[in-house]
Amino acid sequence: MPSPIRRLVVVSTFFGAALLSGCADHAHGVMMPVLADAVPDTSHVEMLVATTRAPDASPAIMFSGQRGEGMAFADIEISLPPDRGRKLGEVQWPKTLPGNPATDFVTRKTEIIDRTTALAWVDREAKGSAKRQVLVFVHGFNNKFEDAVYRFAQIVHDSGSGAVPVLFTWPSKGDVLAYGYDHDSTNYSRTQLETLLRSLAADPQVGEISILAHSMGNWLALEALRQMAIRDGRVNGKIHNVLLASPDVDVDVARTQIADMGPNRPQFSLFVSRDDKALGLSKDLWGGSTRLGAIDPNVEPYRTQLAAERITVFDLTAVQTPTDSVSGALGHNKFATSPQIVQLIGTRLASGQAITDSRENLGDQFQGATGTISSFGSGLIGRLGGG
Repeated sequence: MPSPIRRLVVVSTFFGAALLSGCADHAHGVMMPVLADAVPDTSHVEMLVATTRAPDASPAIMFSGQRGEGMAFADIEISLPPDRGRKLGEVQWPKTLPGNPATDFVTRKTEIIDRTTALAWVDREAKGSAKRQVLVFVHGFNNKFEDAVYRFAQIVHDSGSGAVPVLFTWPSKGDVLAYGYDHDSTNYSRTQLETLLRSLAADPQVGEISILAHSMGNWLALEALRQMAIRDGRVNGKIHNVLLASPDVDVDVARTQIADMGPNRPQFSLFVSRDDKALGLSKDLWGGSTRLGAIDPNVEPYRTQLAAERITVFDLTAVQTPTDSVSGALGHNKFATSPQIVQLIGTRLASGQAITDSRENLGDQFQGATGTISSFGSGLIGRLGGG
């Protein structure tokens, strides 16, 4: 049996490879704006960024993996290459700087702004949108600032939801051996995320808020919502949908976090995959603690518990992801890299309906789109109903 130290290094190294963006395969320092307007048919995604990271002296990095004081804000716009030349579900990282807008994601605009300007940006964007929806994304472990920004730009564009995009990025070092630091950083950031959600909900132009969290970011999202419910007696009613993608959270702890939110809580949709090797390694790292994103929702006690809490599960175990990258091979980010799944989620959000509305079987949509999704999610929709 390997020593505890060797085991930690092996587990952390492989788990860290399951980061959202595959950042080991791109040039760092991509946040320096470049001229992208000269290339026809590029797409632009503008987002509000709220962060608890410390500022970095380099404008090409903007924010580091260190913990900042309070919350900072930025208005950032990313240019995506023409759809005809890119594969949906992937971030086309520049191999060399400054990047080619015809083939690569590149940064088009960055502006550090204050809280008042940030909330005014959301107010203006929500007022001008059809559904007055806001989508808040909380990334996972081992993400540098640029990783979170570029991945969210990909999700926003490929989903086509039309929601106002808000990225909450917390101090991840982007280091495969910094798992403990990253986890502590989620705790460091939970009150600031709660504050951000309160501010968004207080805007009369915002009609609905959805939260999409990935991996370790689910711990942060659940803690922020739990805190809100404890302070106020409930989660704010504008927060309708919470999408838990591959959550790296102990299954028993997650159950208590959600229960603590009380009966008036958002509709939770859980995306699991039993072949998520990253969560399997995380389980090993946590001493055998089952991770929520890797459960088999068809077996007890999970089946009964999920039904009791009205949590709809989409089992993505059979979804095939490209194996030409470590991230794809580990199956940790299927929610974002499968074009069919990310587009169906976006379409559902754009329709103004809950992800789990029983009037239409989203599980069957997945089945038809991919030919590989198990039917468990669709069965739960029929039993648990819509939001």
